[in-house]
Amino acid sequence: MSYQLTLEPLGATIEVADGQTLLDAALRQGIYIPHACGHGLCGTCKVQVTDGEFDHGPANPFALMEMERDDGMALACCATLLSDATIEADLEDEPDAQVIAVRDFVATVARIEQLTPTIKALHLTLDTPIHYQAGQYVQVQIPGVEGGRAFSIANAPGPDGTSSEIELNVRLVTGGAGTTWLHEQLQEGDRVALTGPYGRFFVRRSAAVPMVFMAGGSGLSSPRAMILELLASGCTQPITLVYGQRCASELYYDAEFRALAVQHPNFTYLPALSEVTEVSEGAAGEGWSCAKGYVHEAAQAHFGSSFAGHKAYLCGPPLMIEACIRTLMQGRLFERDIYTEKFLSAADVQDARSPLFRRV
Repeated sequence: MSYQLTLEPLGATIEVADGQTLLDAALRQGIYIPHACGHGLCGTCKVQVTDGEFDHGPANPFALMEMERDDGMALACCATLLSDATIEADLEDEPDAQVIAVRDFVATVARIEQLTPTIKALHLTLDTPIHYQAGQYVQVQIPGVEGGRAFSIANAPGPDGTSSEIELNVRLVTGGAGTTWLHEQLQEGDRVALTGPYGRFFVRRSAAVPMVFMAGGSGLSSPRAMILELLASGCTQPITLVYGQRCASELYYDAEFRALAVQHPNFTYLPALSEVTEVSEGAAGEGWSCAKGYVHEAAQAHFGSSFAGHKAYLCGPPLMIEACIRTLMQGRLFERDIYTEKFLSAADVQDARSPLFRRV
């Protein structure tokens, strides 16, 4: 059984299978509804049902309050249809966004690389190429983990926008069932299922302005793919990457970015370490240097507290993103020029929406 769903203001009508969420049905038709957690926790995918019957599913009562339910509001990530319906959603028109339908893929683990003591790179060879924009992510299915886990694609697509091989950077989370399985159980040669691409995190190239990328932890994946694609395509706009980790042993792809900064005069790389009082050259090599402090502090010092005229792309832990947003806004960069990517868990619900920033 299936139902017809009309999405306004697009006026588009799509087919929704029995038990399929509104969000999944829209994404598989290349229609983007803003969302974040994907589990009914954050409220980002809230839509208005103007006609038809539906089931709210496991929508968190804090993300969708009782009076909102009474007014016909629903969370697209967990609501399912009981009849044909019409919804009104916040469907943004982005000139740089590509229309890419979400699909299911199967891949072979070609190689597993230990990038740092806590981060592994999974190199996957797909049975069929995936079309994606640099900055997007996929959901990896993990045994015993409902819904899988989201990981950004760390490599850029080819010139045609597709790739048969993708790299995922996975940080081991203490007590995390998904990342523990990927770190301790997954082996080279294993087969994995994944779905994608997801996300609205991509470069707004039509703006033709300088760009600053701010990343922390394993949040380097999306910025790496975006920067590699920009440089490979001959972008001449100034590009700055500010990347933070706690200590030097966790600072991965450092040599790659230092080499890119030498090769491309328009690219600047600023690594920063937060939990050290003294940075030693050691095995890093002669002349190796690094800023001391957090990502937002390193960026503020480099730009002299003035970010006007830039587009900013932020990817990392919620607290890092909040600190960077404050610093950027204090430096005269406005909401319309700041783009973020962060993955939310139940523990992050209280921080799902920043009082300083609408689109998270």
